[in-house]
Amino acid sequence: MGRLRAPLFITRHVLIALVVGGVGGVLFMTFLLEFDHYTSSNAFCTTCHSMSYADESYRQTVHYNSASGVRASCGDCHVSEGVFAATWDHAIGSKDLFKQIFGPDYDDPVINALHLPEAAFAARKWFQKRDSATCKRCHTLEAIQGKRADTAAIHREETDGKSCIDCHYNLVHRQVPDASTFKREAWNRMVEEEFALEPGTAERLMSAH
Repeated sequence: MGRLRAPLFITRHVLIALVVGGVGGVLFMTFLLEFDHYTSSNAFCTTCHSMSYADESYRQTVHYNSASGVRASCGDCHVSEGVFAATWDHAIGSKDLFKQIFGPDYDDPVINALHLPEAAFAARKWFQKRDSATCKRCHTLEAIQGKRADTAAIHREETDGKSCIDCHYNLVHRQVPDASTFKREAWNRMVEEEFALEPGTAERLMSAH
């Protein structure tokens, strides 16, 4: 029986390159997994002070205080599944970090509240584009029962062509109207009243950015 021989192109240098490439690939994938895990955590997201406002409202909802003990984190809702999709989301999301550093002072509660609708609309589009895939990681349509007698029937019979976010868009963070009915002037007046500001302050602050 003849002795098996490696193909001629498998030289010592090729073997070294394969080993180095393999180890490098494993290390790179490990880095991506750890990077995505860390940057999807609430602890990381709330390092920006402006995100503390979103965190406050989140802690008042069942996504934080569920009877089952299941707690959805920022990443559970806002980061796609899979290391490459998650990495892509973080790469695209880095624009928010750019805005945090160079944009308006989102740490200011008034500025934050004034710009909140645009952030909410962008997040809703993100969910719609992915057919609410992150919602469906935890929620199974066929298993939804709800507390109302007709909850299961509504989800079974009236959800064709709809994504979760089409109906459930004010579950976790401060309520913002649907984009189709949103009125900037009314929102500005509401923010001014909430923070006891002089009329017209909202427009002045918005025009400054």
